[in-house]
Amino acid sequence: MHPRIEPAAAMPEVMQAMGGLEAYIRSCGLEPRLIALVKIRASQINGCAFCIAMHTREARAHGETEDRLYLLDAWEEAPLYSDRERAALAWTEAVTLVAQTHVPDNVYKEARQQFDETELVRLTVLIGAINAWNRLSISFRAIPAGTYETMAAR
Repeated sequence: MHPRIEPAAAMPEVMQAMGGLEAYIRSCGLEPRLIALVKIRASQINGCAFCIAMHTREARAHGETEDRLYLLDAWEEAPLYSDRERAALAWTEAVTLVAQTHVPDNVYKEARQQFDETELVRLTVLIGAINAWNRLSISFRAIPAGTYETMAAR
């Protein structure tokens, strides 16, 4: 796979804005491990190898366990996730696949049991942001899978 466009070079102001959104997400009050799980799950759905690699490393840095990372793709069947995490993961799937799911009422109700209004908006912004990153990475192949450590060292 060869890169197509380097978004940071083509549109640095867009990357700066996306970086600002990431800074907000990191400081918005959602738990760092929850943020990482959401980013990984959305990236799994979208098939973004670079983001999966990046965010699993991030999750480990926040104390996430290997078992929870390995089983994330099958979270509904694994007893390792809290009710809050399950609600966030269901919301992540519904919002990431919005054209197919239209975010069902039962998923919303489950999310509202675990997240207040402000938190749910924050969670939805997080999901929108990682979906945007996935689309940039996949579409432009700007950061090929397997090069994260090389890119991070820059």
